Amino acid sequence: MKEFIEGLPKAELHLHIEGTFEPELMFEIAQRNQIKIPYKSVEEIRTAYQFECLQDFLDIYYQGAGVLIKEQDFYDLTWAYLQQCADQNVRHTEIMFDPQTHTERGVAFETVIKGISRACNNAQEKLGVSSLLIMSYLRHLSEEAAFETLKQSLPFKDLITAVGLDSSEKGNPPSKFEKVFAASVEEGYIPLAHAGEEGDADYVWEALDVLKIKRIDHGNNCLQDEALVKEIVKRDLALTVCPLSNTALQVVKDLKDHPLKKMMALGLKATINSDDPAYFGGQVNQNYIDTQAALDLTKDEIFQLAKNSFQYSLLDTNRKEGLIAELEAYYK
Repeated sequence: MKEFIEGLPKAELHLHIEGTFEPELMFEIAQRNQIKIPYKSVEEIRTAYQFECLQDFLDIYYQGAGVLIKEQDFYDLTWAYLQQCADQNVRHTEIMFDPQTHTERGVAFETVIKGISRACNNAQEKLGVSSLLIMSYLRHLSEEAAFETLKQSLPFKDLITAVGLDSSEKGNPPSKFEKVFAASVEEGYIPLAHAGEEGDADYVWEALDVLKIKRIDHGNNCLQDEALVKEIVKRDLALTVCPLSNTALQVVKDLKDHPLKKMMALGLKATINSDDPAYFGGQVNQNYIDTQAALDLTKDEIFQLAKNSFQYSLLDTNRKEGLIAELEAYYK
């Protein structure tokens, strides 16, 4: 099964580029930019990657991102992740990035997006991995701040496919960002959002009805509401589920209790993703491998999860069909 998963063509739909920051690279860039971080070694950083909740993780996540200053830093971060994609038969990835994490520190929007997109272009040419970018608004900041980010993004509109909503969920409902999402859609961005990771089913309803999202990031707590589950199935919306992230942040206490199998049985279109792999102990293949073992998933269920990852990507129909054909050939 491990071998089957490793060779499986797949897409990753829920991935924060800042969350791919391996300790070795963080240490190297911190030294290169002469930035002091509160760790004396790679081992010390790795030890710090233990969390009890989302906020514990976010505190160290933003601290780590603080060493990223130059275009080359963002290139190196993204290129390291895309190489991992190639190694794991990830044929396509949809990368979330948090401009506000950097612009709040005085790093120009242009610096961030140019570094990331240059790595994406190189990966397409050299590694055969396609990608697109999702610009995420930080929900713990104001809607006004999100509008400023939207404005900063417009000169680079051709490099961005979608907008997302991430960071601290509790106390920051989707409705807080109703106007900026409407404005983002007017600019041609596809609306996506994190909902139902720590927030209740109400947050998922708001993301659907107020923000009019086209895909649900996480969505675990939609299972609290039977009517909501039926609505998601009716609208044919996928969930980008992140099993190892859920256990690392105590959203789920034990992988054996993860609701993924239940989601699939209810007709929800789930996908498996790594979220912030450097911090949560596993790239996308590890998420598949550990989840398969914990939930005793069959090859057919694994195939279906990979198929969903292509089917519910933001790619055009032709590319989707080509990737699904490749997956089917592999499965047969």
